[in-house]
Amino acid sequence: MVNAPRLTVSPHAFPKRPGTDPVAGPVGWRVSDAPVEYAAALAWMEARAEAIARGAAPECVWLLEHPPLYTAGTSARPEDLVAPDRFPVHATGRGGQYTYHGPGQRVAYVMLDLDRRSRDLRAYVASLEAWLIETLAAFNVRAERREDRVGVWVRRPEKGPGVEDKIAAIGIRVRRWVSFHGVSLNVEPDLAHFDGIVPCGVREHGVTSLVDLGLPVSMAEVDMQLRAAFEDIFGATAIEADF
Repeated sequence: MVNAPRLTVSPHAFPKRPGTDPVAGPVGWRVSDAPVEYAAALAWMEARAEAIARGAAPECVWLLEHPPLYTAGTSARPEDLVAPDRFPVHATGRGGQYTYHGPGQRVAYVMLDLDRRSRDLRAYVASLEAWLIETLAAFNVRAERREDRVGVWVRRPEKGPGVEDKIAAIGIRVRRWVSFHGVSLNVEPDLAHFDGIVPCGVREHGVTSLVDLGLPVSMAEVDMQLRAAFEDIFGATAIEADF
């Protein structure tokens, strides 16, 4: 596979402001190989975000997969949970509506100190979208953002005029100006599992994945491109040991 040219400086760069970091060093980069239960992930993420806010820990990105489950954001509508008994449903404080997480989907929880970067939440979300778009460009996938719906989308002209599918979702929460929750990128999930919800409340468009687009890439390849694109936009990273 020939990689598309990557950006050297992202137009949505979201760096640290010089001289403001109480914890010196790069963003921690943590990867879990085994599936992580949602409740355990949430507890760890909240604890790390609190430590970042206190200046007791560096910022962190945590890559993982969950067992099959649905999460409900703060704007979730009951009628969008089509099959409430299919998988566990977790209410969560992130923004957005219903989404699915499961094997074959790379979830990236992003814990950044926005007080020392920028308190502009719109710019932060745009930077997350740019991160995903740059990652997908490395696999020759042209992904796009949309002003009227959060997430990252690909055009599917083979399905008909104007058809678009969502390949990555974004849902964030901020506490004491530290972000948590983050993004999810569909690598090779079972797309039928999305049928139990109206993903992100969008009824007129579907979902896709890298494999669905004819790109059987490994999770390790995706992780490598996620890290490279993240560093373009947010700055240097350093591997943290998994649990």
